Amino acid sequence: MFWYNTLTMSIYYHRILYWLGLRNDPGPRYYELSESLHTTLSALADHVGRPEDELAADLLASGLTHYYAQDEFWKRWESLSPRERDVTALTCLGYTNRQMAAGLGISSETVKTHVRNALIKFNLPSKADLRVALADWNFSAWLE
Repeated sequence: MFWYNTLTMSIYYHRILYWLGLRNDPGPRYYELSESLHTTLSALADHVGRPEDELAADLLASGLTHYYAQDEFWKRWESLSPRERDVTALTCLGYTNRQMAAGLGISSETVKTHVRNALIKFNLPSKADLRVALADWNFSAWLE
């Protein structure tokens, strides 16, 4: 097993963890890495020409940012009406407004309204941005 001391990580990432409430104090923390994960981290650090501890800090910060963004998106998803969820899911699956309208038995104007409401609730400017934001989500249940 390998250990990484967050004290060697950038102070910037200590502050991020502290601000996110994941750390009570900015003191050192140790994380255990499996040998395979350490090997992967070492290879990646060599490939990009960066120190392992710096790369580990960046990867941790990126992962935390992604994690909290997905948590926030889930809260926003729960604020959608059932029809807004349908339209959002179908949008993420690549359906056009006309296709959604035909499949849901509503007008294209109603679909536009639901899309607009979903974009407002997700605080996103476009359907393309919505697709990117929820790209990791599984909407296969809407295909049935």
